[in-house]
Amino acid sequence: MAEVVSPAGILPHIPDDLTLAQFILDAEHVRKPVRKNDAWIIDDQSGRKIGLEELRTRTYGLANALSIRYNIQEDDVVLIYSPNHTDYLVAAWAAHRLGAAVSGANPLFTVDELVYQINTVKAAVVITHPDSLKVALSSAHAAGVSTDRIILFDVEDADTAQKLTVQALVSQGLASVPNFTERKLAPGEGKTKVAFLNFSSGTTGRPKAVAIPHYSPIANIIQLATHHKVGEEYAGQRFKPGDICCGVLPLYHIYGLVFNVHYIFFCGMTLVLTAKYNFLDFLKSIIRHRITHLMLVPPQIVLLCKHPAVKSYNFSHVRYITSGAAPMSREVMEQLVQIFPNAALGQSYGLTESGPVISSWALDKKCDLSGGTGQLLPGIIGRVEKPDGTLADFDEPGELVVKTQAFALGYANNLEATKETFVNGWLRTGDEVMMNRKGEIVVLDRLKEMLKVRGFQVAPAELEGCILDHPDVTDTCVVGIQDEYSGELPLAFVVLRPGAVKRVEESPLAVEEIKASIMKHVADNKVGYKKLAGGVEIIDIIPKNPSGKLLRRVLRDKAREMRMKPKAKL
Repeated sequence: MAEVVSPAGILPHIPDDLTLAQFILDAEHVRKPVRKNDAWIIDDQSGRKIGLEELRTRTYGLANALSIRYNIQEDDVVLIYSPNHTDYLVAAWAAHRLGAAVSGANPLFTVDELVYQINTVKAAVVITHPDSLKVALSSAHAAGVSTDRIILFDVEDADTAQKLTVQALVSQGLASVPNFTERKLAPGEGKTKVAFLNFSSGTTGRPKAVAIPHYSPIANIIQLATHHKVGEEYAGQRFKPGDICCGVLPLYHIYGLVFNVHYIFFCGMTLVLTAKYNFLDFLKSIIRHRITHLMLVPPQIVLLCKHPAVKSYNFSHVRYITSGAAPMSREVMEQLVQIFPNAALGQSYGLTESGPVISSWALDKKCDLSGGTGQLLPGIIGRVEKPDGTLADFDEPGELVVKTQAFALGYANNLEATKETFVNGWLRTGDEVMMNRKGEIVVLDRLKEMLKVRGFQVAPAELEGCILDHPDVTDTCVVGIQDEYSGELPLAFVVLRPGAVKRVEESPLAVEEIKASIMKHVADNKVGYKKLAGGVEIIDIIPKNPSGKLLRRVLRDKAREMRMKPKAKL
């Protein structure tokens, strides 16, 4: 099979001298349609509408205050540790106005996880939510960040008296003389100036900071707009001004940040931003705001197909649904079309390292129920490589390797991992796929070790390090087991220390006690989606190759066999 160049259209100019904030808030583009609705963001809970001028004004005020109070400037990092909030994007754009970068952290992170991210990106300030303040304070202390550099998002009825809030900073910035001059990037500088440090496990190991330049999301937005012919008049236009998209995906995740937010704004659409996702409230929100577009992850799709409450609603006004972050089966997609009869629906695929979207289903199909993840976006070149390095034939499995304008720069301060994933101008995705002549992709499996749990990346090595801290464990290997709702669940195979083995021999009850203790240990030290929901299995030895590398695939097959065995009836 030769390399496949996307047949989905020719890319127009991609500006390389703008920050993302400038591109979205200030600039025009040949693909950018004229907005029909003043509301850029609607707060899901209160219904408050926020337009461009308010966003611009708040962004300027916050940027000016961050400059005055903290001297935030070129290449500093603003870390946002919070669930979705109407000022989340204002905070990101304010950092960009100052030439700083942004790193979003999962608001459910434990102290250890947040300390790791603060230290990795060398955060200058941390903007957080009142609900996350306790962990933020402990983490800042452990990382050596002064507590006066923790800023709170404003939340109604929350006690923010002890901390500086974003609103107070916006007010200070607007009342003060300008303390910064927004710099115009030099031609080509957008390709190297870092906008975001988003965390990904890459192909192996602990989460790494993916250095994403401003050019990357701008390029991906233009790729998506060209793929969907945004700005053109045609029947069945998927994205047009006046449409309304849900905003339940977290903004610290690249899928939510680029596709669900910045691309939606580019299309002249309105985003209904949800602070805390609850499925039953989400159903009501779709009706209340007349939401036309749903960007979701597989667990949310599965609930739409299976939850009895869904039958009580008429969703005939919904026109577009996509699922990303993990593959969905044909069966689930077929169920979905019954619930949303008027929606164009299918899957999209991408990685943090690719900006993120690599493929989405073609315009000539209203719905793609095949279980595939669509066609390469315009400008993207793909090929499929077999394990021996030769090119696979069409519809033959192998690793997807792509070249895209929306590439990340690599992993910050990790040259070795960068060299493994970014090779001679190509990105090794670590995903086993099949691809046809049209550049349409079916994702089969992950070659890389990283698991996908409810759309979130989970590095087995990170969990293994945690499990090895347990006093009863001498060796371990974590694998993913398939789960209809979560996609995958972490399962730990463990080898016990001699003392624990002796306890098991003396008391049959000790086995379950040890398993429960290991699961609790992980749950106490890791964010919720990383818990060992697949369970713990005790074995005599962890299989390894001669160089000591874990033979993870052997245990993955073993886990599959164990799940297939019929259980004894009581």
